[in-house]
Amino acid sequence: MAGSRVMKAIRVSEFGAPSVLKLHTDLKVPQPGKSQVLIGVRACGVNPVETYIRAGTFGRQPALPYTPGTDVAGVVESVGDGVTAVKAGDRVFTTACESGGYAEFALATEESVHKLPDTLDFRQGAAIGIPYFTAYRALVHKAHVKPGETVLIHGASGGVGLAACQLARVLGLRVLGTAGTKEGMELVARNGAHLTFNHREKDYTSQIMEATGRQGVDVIVEMLCNVNLKKDLQMLAPAGRVAVVGSRGPIEVDPRDTMTKETSIIGVALFFSTAAERQECASLLYAGMEAGWLSPVVGAQYPLDQAARAHLDIIQSTGATGKIVLIM
Repeated sequence: MAGSRVMKAIRVSEFGAPSVLKLHTDLKVPQPGKSQVLIGVRACGVNPVETYIRAGTFGRQPALPYTPGTDVAGVVESVGDGVTAVKAGDRVFTTACESGGYAEFALATEESVHKLPDTLDFRQGAAIGIPYFTAYRALVHKAHVKPGETVLIHGASGGVGLAACQLARVLGLRVLGTAGTKEGMELVARNGAHLTFNHREKDYTSQIMEATGRQGVDVIVEMLCNVNLKKDLQMLAPAGRVAVVGSRGPIEVDPRDTMTKETSIIGVALFFSTAAERQECASLLYAGMEAGWLSPVVGAQYPLDQAARAHLDIIQSTGATGKIVLIM
């Protein structure tokens, strides 16, 4: 029985630096309850929000102790009563682990578990969850993009950025992407961007404006709002929108920059998406996996016992190149 087995998992007993991520080797394997799925985890995505939660600086804090992680991919070990969408042995990925994904086994609700096609490996499956669902929410549910519009993916070489590039291209947008390294810019170009720019260059905003004929961009998907928002507002076209996906602090802006062109700043939080919105996104993403245009890019990979290193690197990275994952 699952209840008599033990597993390895990361546990956080106090909020703080990455060093609070401790590997335990004797935790009980959880058992699925009603409408729950137990997944044998093969890989788990590492998301920036998990570093904020671990540090105790995020708006919502879990009860201690807890196991971080939401985006896992693996094989269904067993299912609870009432589960019909998947069965033991199915390859799956999930977007909302209930017991934490930095572990050899993880529980998730049936509605958050989706089948993983054989065309994608488990590392890619672990790179789907938050990145692709967030990118879709930012572009479709919040910014309401329309085919023919121009979108700037600001910080496009990370997990959410690359997902946004792929989605924006298939949605019929003109896609501009920024990255901080040559390698990152090349990666962004290979994943859907028509044009790329180095956001470390002083005149990159002028380059973007020139590329739009001085008209500006219709939508900006912003990963580092506390650094870029002031410049973003000046690059928007009339009625343009900034979709705020990430920010690490405050920034001072001039509200008149929104008034002169009637532009909008829109917060994006996957937590508030409805079941219907999540299902809508999942349906499109599965179609993308079948058609081949959805192809998650995996970056640095770490064994479970190096979770602290992964948390350090995801924040201190000088140039993201894909999704960071933990391998079980």
